[in-house]
Amino acid sequence: MLERLDQQLFLFLNSLNSPLWDTVMHAISGKVIWVPLYLAILIFLGIKYKRKFLVILLFIILAVTLADQISVLFKNHFQRLRPCHEPSLEGLIHLVNGECGGKFGFVSSHATNSFNVAFISLLFIKKRWYTISIILWALVVGYSRIYLGVHYPGDVICGSLLGALIGWSIYKLYELTDNKILQHRKFFNPSET
Repeated sequence: MLERLDQQLFLFLNSLNSPLWDTVMHAISGKVIWVPLYLAILIFLGIKYKRKFLVILLFIILAVTLADQISVLFKNHFQRLRPCHEPSLEGLIHLVNGECGGKFGFVSSHATNSFNVAFISLLFIKKRWYTISIILWALVVGYSRIYLGVHYPGDVICGSLLGALIGWSIYKLYELTDNKILQHRKFFNPSET
């Protein structure tokens, strides 16, 4: 029942297309936009955190690696066909540029990665304008995967939740580590307090 509902919602959302949106959604799913955006976030964090930036960068690298690899593990474990590989949906899908991707799609790695970056970065940046902007960006990336015909809404929703959880968890690990380092410094150098 849930799988059928997911397919019906996919077919509806995927059918809302046009040549202009094909180009836009293909660009949003590609690296041409991601790379400059993520570099800008890293530069902002470098300016804001200065001396702590290298440690923060290590935690961000850990979060990105975990999000990417765990999403692939999910795909290999659940082995849910992407909609563009589903024989029962053949001829019903608007597939942009004929690109389908790997065989399995649960969970969406794009959604996992974009929500992971969104959550870990918004917890470091802590500005309302940024939080709203980066969450909207991650939502659009997730939707682009449905639009392009390569993921069901369930793949995107679960990938988004997984990415947010990983980003939040790694940020909490950073906070715990940062507090321990601060306590250690105060213990060994009481003049810093």
